[in-house]
Amino acid sequence: MELIKEKLRVHPLFLAVGALSALTGTLILFLAAVLAAIEHECAHAFVARRYGYTLDRVVLMPYGAVIGGDLTGIGRRAEFAVLAAGPLCNLLTGIFFVALWWMYPETYPYTELAATVSFSLFFVNLLPAYPLDGGRILRLLLRPLGEKKARIAGMVVTFAVSAAILGYFVWSCFSVPNFSALIFAALLAAGAFGGGSYGRITFSPKRFNAGVEERRMAVDGRMKACDALRFLREDRYLTLLVFEGGEFMGEISEEEFLKALGTGGYDAPLSSLLP
Repeated sequence: MELIKEKLRVHPLFLAVGALSALTGTLILFLAAVLAAIEHECAHAFVARRYGYTLDRVVLMPYGAVIGGDLTGIGRRAEFAVLAAGPLCNLLTGIFFVALWWMYPETYPYTELAATVSFSLFFVNLLPAYPLDGGRILRLLLRPLGEKKARIAGMVVTFAVSAAILGYFVWSCFSVPNFSALIFAALLAAGAFGGGSYGRITFSPKRFNAGVEERRMAVDGRMKACDALRFLREDRYLTLLVFEGGEFMGEISEEEFLKALGTGGYDAPLSSLLP
């Protein structure tokens, strides 16, 4: 139970928005959006886990869900994969529902909302505004210009997108005001200065205080270190048994493995990490 409390938190405004949606008859839409947002963030965390980063916590916010942590030190290719995972997951979910309609048309009335929410999250997160995934990808692409220039350019684009959405809200006031656009514009403007990401898996001797099971994996010495990250478990101590040509070459402890990753050895063959 304590682990769940650490991993999942609820913002007070989330409950307020949920209560408001119940009173206005939009509770089903609210719940569908929340589930799609959690799916989106879990996809980020799943791929991040593949590269040695772990999900710190999911915070349910009034506009969806965010993940806390830090991606410092991850390679550009790996970071792109993590960022693209969320929108891609929503896209595939939407496509799944469309395929379901093709095979079982009678399911359309029950899944139309879920499909609409999934596609909406996919397109919205592609906007080049930070901290949306599109904004993070934009910063990633601009990073060769320098971290400071990439951050400033990302902020400028974010404010431009926010201003465009604000302009849409003003235009909507001449008919039916779209207050959702106003809130979204404000959140984007505020999000330009920060945002959540992921926490890195690290070795802690404190794990031994209560005892921890060992996980021994036999691997080929030609395997890249980044490919062995999938064997890491928070509740297991990893030992890699390295073989080459069927011959045992040696063992790599978890702390040795993570130390090599910390010095940038993501693409190094495991045989080169042997002590």
